Amino acid sequence: MIDGLVAGKLYGTPAQKTSKAGKPFTVAKLRTTAADGESNVIAFSDATCTALLAMSDGDSVALAGALTPKVWTDRDGKARPALDMVAHGVLSAYHVTRKRRAMQPSAPAGADDGDGWPGETAYRNP
Repeated sequence: MIDGLVAGKLYGTPAQKTSKAGKPFTVAKLRTTAADGESNVIAFSDATCTALLAMSDGDSVALAGALTPKVWTDRDGKARPALDMVAHGVLSAYHVTRKRRAMQPSAPAGADDGDGWPGETAYRNP
């Protein structure tokens, strides 16, 4: 198994599904610029699922997780690269702004920044 970081744009809207065992998970597709590649993404952790579900088609994102390289054949018989990913980390433009704001000494540690993201913890410099 390969642990990797893949950046690109979401293709379609991420969707939440439920396993046969009743556990929720999220699926998404990520398009990358290299060789017109596409990644199928699945996430199981609550934080990763919440972050993916807050995004929509065309949003730029970087995902960290376990990668499985694959090849598929299109209608013309041409082999195309693909990656399957089990994501355990998400970084978007929203996260960068939030983390940058969290590093400012103006607010006390753990303060709610009012952005509507439940359960987040702010990390601030002393």
